[in-house]
Amino acid sequence: MTEPQGTSRSRIYTALRRALIMGHLKPGERLNVEELARRYETSITPVRDALQMLAQEGLVTIRPRAGYFVTRISLRELRDLLDLREVLETAAAERAATRITNAQIEQLTHVHAGYTGDDDESYDRYTDENRRFHYLVALASGNQALAEMVGRLHDRLARFMVLRHAGQVMEQDHIRIIEALRAHDPVAARQAIQEEVRQTSRIVLDLVIQEEGETWHVGQSQ
Repeated sequence: MTEPQGTSRSRIYTALRRALIMGHLKPGERLNVEELARRYETSITPVRDALQMLAQEGLVTIRPRAGYFVTRISLRELRDLLDLREVLETAAAERAATRITNAQIEQLTHVHAGYTGDDDESYDRYTDENRRFHYLVALASGNQALAEMVGRLHDRLARFMVLRHAGQVMEQDHIRIIEALRAHDPVAARQAIQEEVRQTSRIVLDLVIQEEGETWHVGQSQ
């Protein structure tokens, strides 16, 4: 039986997104549609659809008449994105502390499925859970547009967030944020999320500069 196009697109999107986030596909690398279609034993259409979805997340760049490429990012752009994350998320947490409901707090406590190891599948899940947690905090601020901005920002930063390897400590960081939100304490909520964001930013920037500079074209424009 032929696999439905929608199912093929979803399967290819999931596989490619994991490969991009885990660094198996390198910045600037060209993504050949025909080759991917052969690899996933499908037609070209679901491959293109999946690449379009990844382009919307900022993980793939589409160049007219040239094709699809793994998105490159300069050190300055990365710093700007990390700074923007702090601005948005601290404001969201502070606002959420005064508005969050018991149901929303309960939802936050069930985001994580627990630490299961350091394999690619687990880190792919940790990255998704981290995105969902911070999206829900922003959503609790009462501003849908802010929540969507936070979600899109996490999509663009996913490849870098995974470098922290925070599988074992991420849930502990989030528990501190939940406790501050449960206490409806804007100052504590802001501080808790600011500490997590700044720690992540420091680790990511250090790793990119020291270990990933050549891959990420540090200091160069995109």
